[in-house]
Amino acid sequence: MKRNRKLRRAGFTLVELLLVITILGILGTVVVMNFGDVGGDARKEATRQSIAAIDSAVTVYNVKVGKMPKDLKDLTVGINEDDQGLLKSADLNDAWGNPLEYKVDGRKYTIRSAGPDGQMNTEDDITN
Repeated sequence: MKRNRKLRRAGFTLVELLLVITILGILGTVVVMNFGDVGGDARKEATRQSIAAIDSAVTVYNVKVGKMPKDLKDLTVGINEDDQGLLKSADLNDAWGNPLEYKVDGRKYTIRSAGPDGQMNTEDDITN
């Protein structure tokens, strides 16, 4: 008889298990709500770094060639016959897979990503 009582007390009751599952569900929801946009922040930072790399490549191109590139594709082609491009074609897209926009006006230029919404000239655009 004593043995049966010990066996019954060794496990959790169904109510205790349901309570634990409910608490874990609530905690999981809170974590997702608070940290759910971490991937979005990482993409924004990756896009900022890509724009900075392209900005540097534009500067190198300007020094080597003596003029600004007409478009970003100029950075993917070798400057000399034995030279490789400064960037790969894949480097010309933002972290969402959209092409970066490059506008040049004399010596001034902008490199722009449409940002998370994929639309240019909105609040979430990322520029150099």
